[in-house]
Amino acid sequence: MEPYAAGWFSIVPPIVAIALALVTKEVLSSLVLGILTGTLIYTIGTDGNVLMGTLEGAFTTMGNKVDFNILIFCSLLGALVYVVAMSGGTKAYGSWAVTKIKGRKGTLLATSGLGILIFIDDYFNCLSVGTVMRPLCDNYRISRAKLAYIIDSLAAPVCIIAPVSSWAAAVGSSLKGNGVFESDMAAFVASIPWNFYALLSILMILFIVLTGYDFGPMKRAEERALAGDVGDAAAQAHAEPPHANPRGTMWDMLVPVLALIVFAVLSLMYSGGYWGDDAAYHTFQAAIGNSSAASALVWAAFGAVGVAFLLYVPRGLVPFADFMQGLVEGMKLMLPANIILVLAWTLSGVCRDLLQTPLFVQGLVESSGGDLSLFLPAATFLIAAFLSFSTGTAWGTFGILIPIIVPVVQGIDPQLTIVVLSATLAGSVFGDHCSPISDTTILSSAGAGCNHIEHVSTQIPYALLVAFCSTAGYVVAGFTHGNLIASFGTALGLMVVLATALHFMKSKDKKAAAAAA
Repeated sequence: MEPYAAGWFSIVPPIVAIALALVTKEVLSSLVLGILTGTLIYTIGTDGNVLMGTLEGAFTTMGNKVDFNILIFCSLLGALVYVVAMSGGTKAYGSWAVTKIKGRKGTLLATSGLGILIFIDDYFNCLSVGTVMRPLCDNYRISRAKLAYIIDSLAAPVCIIAPVSSWAAAVGSSLKGNGVFESDMAAFVASIPWNFYALLSILMILFIVLTGYDFGPMKRAEERALAGDVGDAAAQAHAEPPHANPRGTMWDMLVPVLALIVFAVLSLMYSGGYWGDDAAYHTFQAAIGNSSAASALVWAAFGAVGVAFLLYVPRGLVPFADFMQGLVEGMKLMLPANIILVLAWTLSGVCRDLLQTPLFVQGLVESSGGDLSLFLPAATFLIAAFLSFSTGTAWGTFGILIPIIVPVVQGIDPQLTIVVLSATLAGSVFGDHCSPISDTTILSSAGAGCNHIEHVSTQIPYALLVAFCSTAGYVVAGFTHGNLIASFGTALGLMVVLATALHFMKSKDKKAAAAAA
């Protein structure tokens, strides 16, 4: 299907999908209507048959955009989680963790620490952290929404500042061939201190965990959790395996998870050519940068399921027939997340490939580049956020914008090249973090066992606060021509002031409530 430059109409489909999802609280129908809106615009614009052209465009794009490796990985991970629970390993780990990790704050700190440690890939981060920490969070009545927010905020934001990650590889591929940077990896490392959104998101998590302060929809979700409703109880009930073997130990959970981590690293190295014939990839860093994350994760998940089989079946923890049935049941649990992923990818494909949203954004950037001047870093951050939010992909966003924006800033103010590169990456992560159609957002909901729309609505206020402070930092960066201390100091100082003010308001509300009582 030939692309059609739809201009402003190219952003209508994601707006329709997102608006309907937030209003109806139902994501599947919202995504479908967003897709059909996009293919209808395409069909009308290309003078095709309205009915058949709309349907053909939708299904053709779906077939082209589906990443079966990711779907298989998610399904295998769901299967692994289910059989681990059947073995009694999850229950045993929960009992052990309760004795070692005390209270809500300790649990949230442990969750945050695990999220920071798993920096290789955001998909792996989202699902593995949720799998490990969900039972403990439930025990201490921490809402699934809070867990999903922590997972989401420590997935992409951590990966985008980790030199050894699938995200660093994606950024490197976008930087290749632009002729501006001598080393793609050196440029990526130089961008890390300027990635205000990623850095402040991590600091925001620490502030919330240490102070225990929540606001907006998250506060209400936490109040319900303290009353016994952690969220998505219906899904939780269906997710419980029929029998958990009382002979299971915490090692029956930890060994398969550790196997998954080890196999993931080894698979990434293998797919990147670490043991291949090309000596250029015989270093860990180079191999990771050249790896195929999706296929590597499939191999890792398959290997972890094999380890679980050898660990459970010979010992009689899970009989062979029950193990195989458990795999099927676990895969079924991931079906809703997989469907959402497929629809989100399709909507992204409709915008990017059929309606040429990137072309529209390119024209927007090029037409205003000369007028942006001192506001170029902040404007770049907002444009990247807008595109990432609309399409649901951070990788696609910086893949689109970096080749456009780097030459623009080189012609305006070369001193700001790294700053603007970082603003592009930061804005892409922000939009991806907030978007209901982002695969990372979807997988965070799945990993936490949280209702997807609840996750989106509860985390947006936090993300917007961090984004506002980041924008202020980039404005200062433009006016100071790249003074890191002044720029990051402004962003961090503003966040401290706002967070302190919100915390003070909480204390004031508590005192008022106590006085009224």
